[in-house]
Amino acid sequence: MTTLQILWFVLIGVLFAGFFFLEGFDFGVGMALKTLTKNKAERDALVASIGPHWDGNEVWLITAGGALFASMPNWYASLFSGFYIPLFLVLLALIFRGVSFEFRAMMKFEKNQGIWEWATAIGSFVAPFMLGMIFTAMVKGMPMDAQYNVRGHFFDFVNIFTLVGGVAVVLMSYIHGLNFIRIKTIGDIRQRAADWAQKLYLVLFAGEVVFAVLVYIYTDFFTKKPILTMLILALIVLSSVVSYLATLKDKEVVSFVTSGLNLVGVVALLFVGVFPRTMVANDAAHSLLIQNASSSPYTLNLMTWITVFALPVVLAYQIWSFYVFRERLTVGKKSGH
Repeated sequence: MTTLQILWFVLIGVLFAGFFFLEGFDFGVGMALKTLTKNKAERDALVASIGPHWDGNEVWLITAGGALFASMPNWYASLFSGFYIPLFLVLLALIFRGVSFEFRAMMKFEKNQGIWEWATAIGSFVAPFMLGMIFTAMVKGMPMDAQYNVRGHFFDFVNIFTLVGGVAVVLMSYIHGLNFIRIKTIGDIRQRAADWAQKLYLVLFAGEVVFAVLVYIYTDFFTKKPILTMLILALIVLSSVVSYLATLKDKEVVSFVTSGLNLVGVVALLFVGVFPRTMVANDAAHSLLIQNASSSPYTLNLMTWITVFALPVVLAYQIWSFYVFRERLTVGKKSGH
C-alpha cells in the first residue's frame, strides 16, 4: 500500500465528513420545517436560513462520489452495484428535496406550499437515514465473492445495526439543524429549537450507548483496533456532552460546532475501523483492500495535483457564502436570501 493510496482513502473520508457536517444541519432544518414550526412565517424563515447553502453543501457528496470513482474504482463499483437500491433511494430523496424548494417558491397558495414542504421534510429524513444504513452495512460485513461483487439479501441490508445506524444519523442531523436554527433566527422558534434540542440530547446519549454496543457485536473494530475505537467513541460522547452543556448555557456556536463534530466522529470511527479495507466481506479473504481498490499511481498523482489547486478555491467560496449570508432572520420579515 502506497502513501498516495492511503492519502486518497483519507481524503474520501474527509469529503464524507465535510458532507455530513454541512449537509447534516441542512437535513435537520428540512425535517424541522414540518415538526418545529407553527405558521407560514416560521417556515419561510427556515427555508430562507438554508436557501443560500443547501446546494453548495450537497457538492461535498458529489465530490466524494467523484473522488471515489476516480481514485478507488473497484470500491466504487462494488459499493454502487451492491447497494444499488439504497443509493437510488438516497438520490431520489435528494432530487425530491432539491426540487421542493423551487416548487414551493412558485406556489401562490399556502395549501400548495404545504405539499412541497412535506417533500422537503421527507427527503431530508430519507437521505440521512439511508446513508446511515449504507455506512453501517458496509462496515458490518456483506456477502462478497472473490471478484468483490456484493451478493447481499434483504436482512444483510436491513437489521438492527443498520436501522440504529440510520436513526442515529437522522437524530444527529436533526439536533445539528436545531442548533443551526438557534444561530440563524430570532424569536419564539429560536427558543423552541433550544427546548427541543435539550430534550433530544438525552435520547442521543442513550442512542450512543446502544450504538457502541452494536459496534462491538456486529464489527471487528474492538478486536482489530481497540484503543482507537475506544478513543473515537469517547470523543463522540465528549462532543455530545459539550454540545448539550453549551445548549443549556445558550452558547449557540459551540453547540453547533460540537453537534457537527458528532457526525464527523461517526465517519472517522467507520473509516478508521475499516482501514486498510474499503469494504468488509463476511469471508475475510474477500474483503476489498485499499491496495486492490485504487487507481494507478499516475491517476492518483494527477488527482492530487488537481486537488491541491482546486480545493482552496472551493473552500474559499463556501466560507465566503456563509459570511455573506451571516445575518440572523427575523420571523415575519422578508429575507433577501
